[in-house]
Amino acid sequence: MGRLFCGWEIKLIFVSMRLIYILLSSLVYLGCTTNAKTDVAEQIPPLEASIELPLFIPYEINVGDGNLKMYWQGSNGPFQTFQKLKEHLKIQGKELTFAMNGGMYLTDHSPQGLYIENGQTLRPLNTKKSDFGNFYLAPNGVFYITKDLAANVCVTEDFTPSENINYATQSGPMLLIDSTIHPKFTLGSKNVHIRNGVGILPNGNPLFVITTTPVNLYDFADYFRQQGCKNALYLDGFVSRLYLPEKGLKQMDGNFGVMIAEVK
Repeated sequence: MGRLFCGWEIKLIFVSMRLIYILLSSLVYLGCTTNAKTDVAEQIPPLEASIELPLFIPYEINVGDGNLKMYWQGSNGPFQTFQKLKEHLKIQGKELTFAMNGGMYLTDHSPQGLYIENGQTLRPLNTKKSDFGNFYLAPNGVFYITKDLAANVCVTEDFTPSENINYATQSGPMLLIDSTIHPKFTLGSKNVHIRNGVGILPNGNPLFVITTTPVNLYDFADYFRQQGCKNALYLDGFVSRLYLPEKGLKQMDGNFGVMIAEVK
């Protein structure tokens, strides 16, 4: 024979069922929300833009215009971000039209190798032959701009200090050496990252490139070779960022040492 429930027992059962319903509903909601966030995150490209981005984003600068410069720090220390550099230039009545991280740096955001700004050598050439990291994957190299507005990339061993050098940053490894891909790169390598670098085009202009999805060093170097560059230098990987407002690309996050910029 069945048992009759008292009024207070019925209320208790009802409340318990209501709590279970709320709990289950919350779990379902959280599950859906979590999945939605994950899906969105996976679809957001490394470079935020309202257009579909290619694998490689190149930007050629006419070095003869005299607008290509390098920056590291101001009166309050390293700029570290494009936003701080942009604000610094705005005070001077100048406009930042392009920026890219410009080489590897130490924990205090100082350049890991040679750095010359406005003709002043602020960090010496790093001639250490071996150590940990891509910088020491020999040969590494130097990207520099002369006072008579010529751009060049060379291996570190071939770099000759000169009073005619206005800007210079050392990084590594070299991507291309005399049209040859770095001998330590492997075709089909699974070591992939977002990457950025600079090469010199046949017309003498520097070509800056950043990838929108992870690639290996061999494929990255081969892209520069396909564009006609004879020499190209790797600038960095995971931290790579690009500021190019004319293309709708404005990565204002990041944390850098040297920054290469086009300023008008």
